[in-house]
Amino acid sequence: MASAHDRAVLQAIFNPTTPFGDSGPNRTEALDDDDRGFDTGLLEQVKALELQGVSAAEAGDLQGALQLFGQAIELLPRRASAYNNRAQALRLRGDTAGALEDLERAIALSGGTGRTACQSLVQRGLLHRLMHQDAAARADFEKAAALGSEFARQQAVILNPYAALCNKMLSEVINKLRNPDQVI
Repeated sequence: MASAHDRAVLQAIFNPTTPFGDSGPNRTEALDDDDRGFDTGLLEQVKALELQGVSAAEAGDLQGALQLFGQAIELLPRRASAYNNRAQALRLRGDTAGALEDLERAIALSGGTGRTACQSLVQRGLLHRLMHQDAAARADFEKAAALGSEFARQQAVILNPYAALCNKMLSEVINKLRNPDQVI
């Protein structure tokens, strides 16, 4: 029976585009934000406003979504989730600077932990990547990967060509050992 470490090594060998140690499903589903410090009634109102904002954005009403997220932020300005959601709407509207500002706030308020931190780090990483700031993007993806984002792990590997090249070479060696007559 293979150990968890052995399975991780085999995963890296046979799937060179995935980062070392990525042998399981996306763990972000298990992440939660710590909302214990907020008034329960206000928290429910804010969550409802955020859901309405997400629905508005999905329907193409970005202005309506921004207003709803703004209301949520006014009610609970220390809760990270609405900033993350507003950043998405701002990004869709083309306001990259505003989106980055809200993502910074969401990451700071979340303390870098929980679902909102993970989502904000991924969003900020994507924005950095679009702006050709690969070092900053990779740093965000690595932090989000540590929180459990499989997508972020994949992006971190893509931005680390040395790791992907080493994994590919190792895979070729293993394949050659398994199939000595096959031309690679």
